[in-house]
Amino acid sequence: MAKIIHSMIRVLDLERSKIFYEQAFGLTPSHELDFDDFALVYLKNDESTHEIELTLNKGETVAYTHGSGYGHIAFCVDDLDIEHGRFLELGFSPTDIVTFAPNDHLLARFFFITDPDGYEIEVLQRHGHYQ
Repeated sequence: MAKIIHSMIRVLDLERSKIFYEQAFGLTPSHELDFDDFALVYLKNDESTHEIELTLNKGETVAYTHGSGYGHIAFCVDDLDIEHGRFLELGFSPTDIVTFAPNDHLLARFFFITDPDGYEIEVLQRHGHYQ
């Protein structure tokens, strides 16, 4: 069974966005990752395990439009390889599985599919932060 875990949006100012989501919805950072080209901040509250993932693409200065601002929703699964094969059989055309392991530390294994309306959905192996 799949479990929805986060929805991602792109932002231009992480601090401004963190303040807004805390004030508006009581969401606070549960996990933060900072890389050379981008940073990720996961927000949640005690009401749900579902998180909002704020993504800062460093160097971006032009405001995102709704069309380019949408990132993806994400689900985690127990066996990524089985789900990838199942999605292929269903004709969902998943991307290749990606292993993201900076400095040889596994952070995530994932692939993407696209829904009928063109929205991307990330499917992650249940691991580490992605439970």
